[in-house]
Amino acid sequence: MTEIILGLQGEIPSGSSKGLPYVGGKNKVVACAKHFVGDGGTTKGINEDNTLTDMHGLLSIHMPAYDDSIIKGVSTIMVSYSSWNGEKMHANRNLITGFLKDTLKFKGFVISDWEGIDRITSPPHSNYTYSVQASVLAGIDMVMIPLKYTEFIDDLTSLVKNNFVPMDRIDDAVRRILLVKFISGLFENPLADFSLVNEVGNQVHRELAREAVRKSLVLLKNGKIAEDPLLPLSNKVPKILVAGSHADNLGYQCGGWTINWQGFSGNNYTSGTTIYSAIVSTVEKGTEVVYRENPDSEYVKSGDFSYGIVVVGEHPYTESAGDSLTLTMADPGPDVINNVCGAVKCVVIVISGRPIVIEPYISLIDALVAAWLPGSEGQGVTDVLFGDYDFTGNLSRTWFKTVDQLPMNVGDPRYDPLFPFGFGLTTKSVVERSMSFSSGFGARPFIL
Repeated sequence: MTEIILGLQGEIPSGSSKGLPYVGGKNKVVACAKHFVGDGGTTKGINEDNTLTDMHGLLSIHMPAYDDSIIKGVSTIMVSYSSWNGEKMHANRNLITGFLKDTLKFKGFVISDWEGIDRITSPPHSNYTYSVQASVLAGIDMVMIPLKYTEFIDDLTSLVKNNFVPMDRIDDAVRRILLVKFISGLFENPLADFSLVNEVGNQVHRELAREAVRKSLVLLKNGKIAEDPLLPLSNKVPKILVAGSHADNLGYQCGGWTINWQGFSGNNYTSGTTIYSAIVSTVEKGTEVVYRENPDSEYVKSGDFSYGIVVVGEHPYTESAGDSLTLTMADPGPDVINNVCGAVKCVVIVISGRPIVIEPYISLIDALVAAWLPGSEGQGVTDVLFGDYDFTGNLSRTWFKTVDQLPMNVGDPRYDPLFPFGFGLTTKSVVERSMSFSSGFGARPFIL
């Protein structure tokens, strides 16, 4: 993922010093690597919690991306709310100054998270002067304070005047901040540049996003038996049922940190294509597409549907709002699967930011697709669903059977997943199948 740094800041010119912050002109922006360090390894994955591992584990699992980021010229690094073996990262001088700055030779500036220094103490902000001192001495150069910034200024000023924070620590922070401001051209171009505003969300970008969607989808099941696959779907059938709370909801497709902190529900806050509207635009004109968010089984049985497409999953979340010890799909998802897949052939599309509980419903489902959070371009889902493109995605993490198995990783003695790391079925597109049949091959047009 560190490749994004070069996209944000620009390619470092050959011959440049490795490890120095770099921003290649006014059309580029400062990148920030976060959250330093180990926030992805907290106990049970709880946000802002404690990462229990020795130094070898920290350096081998959690640190390499920061080393790579520095080599690629990242300008800023943000500290994590989380702790390492009980010590708050915002107060960890050994890792921020000792390792990040002295060992890895990071020359940009280190920034706190939102009210991050407040959370050094429990409850937060209970000894703010101590938190200011501990964080600045740890090596944090810029502090993100959304509200009570005058209190921070007063406390830090007092700490410096009374020699609790040495002036050379302040000088170090100022040098680092000014360096990034200079190399990013902030003094030459201090105001927002609106010349590229019309590029945001243009058709070229949307096409790229649509490609990313179809390449990231993972086909987990295709047919109750391998010899009778359901996908690709035919777009020339008389009548299709589309069901589920996530089928016609851009906010649910996009997830958290979209427009609002915790995301949104509905189609009114951004432009894009829902999966339902993509289905409508993909099928033949003579095909009737019926959408019911939560149909009962009798309705499905009496509807004379050729097949059903069920779109369910998680509601948007971010940070602590996403903490879950059950990892279940949002209601009425299970009922929709039971009612639709119990009555007609169905494909279930799961919209989620992570694997969720799906094992109890597997036997009912004919085809299962992990769509993750496809964002605004729902047409990328129908591109592969109806066979214009192949399914090619693979699981980037293990999909568990039950949450009791967690944590579970490849190589564990009792590694018994529902779908293993790297799993993903493939299909052949409509064009490929036509070529195979016309050539006399393709008695089995799917690779399973």
